[in-house]
Order: sequence, then structure tokens, then C-alpha cells
Amino acid sequence: VQLQASGGGLVQPGGSLRLSCEASEAILGFNSMAWYRRTPGKQREWVARIYRAGATTYVDSVKGRFTISRENAKNTVYLQMNSLKFEDTAVYYCNAMRYATDYWGKGTLVTVSS
Repeated sequence: VQLQASGGGLVQPGGSLRLSCEASEAILGFNSMAWYRRTPGKQREWVARIYRAGATTYVDSVKGRFTISRENAKNTVYLQMNSLKFEDTAVYYCNAMRYATDYWGKGTLVTVSS
């Protein structure tokens, strides 16, 4: 399984970015897909998850600002990030979970700076 994340970049506080994660196989074959992030000196943090049936969950710090969604025909999961804050600066990673196995893509860097 390969996961290709893209869409990171430099954005001002209050701005928006949309991350994409394209999987090498049908995303409905996974129990869930998620986005995580890591900032220097900190552990990787779960950000958002979308389950096969469509339910979504978010870490409290991004609720109301981030939206995870998917496009099954393109085997792609998105993370729409609005009202970005300095503390959202991180490398964002795409994750796919199938039963007890996790798959990870390479990260994409999001920098929120004025």
C-alpha cells in the first residue's frame, strides 16, 4: 500500500489549505483513513479520521476548522484546513488502517507564518 500526501505549503494565519492523500488501492478497503501531524520535539498527533461507513472524528483543537473527506473514485482522502493558526504548523501524514495494520505515507509540510 502506498499513500501519497500532497498540498502542504506556506500560509498566513487565518488562511486555508487542502491536503490530499492518494492511495494505491481502493480506500474503501480500509477500516479507516486518517491524518496525523508532527511538530519538532513532539510526538505524532492524530488530527482527523474517516471511517469506512463515513463517520468522521477530530481532535478537539481542529474541530470546526478542519474537515476530512474522501473521493472514493479517486482513492483520495482530503483534509480541508481553514482558519489556520501558528500552532497548526507541522508535517502532516496520511494513515490508512486495515484491521491491525497501519500504513503511512510520507509527510507534507504545512507552515503557518506571517
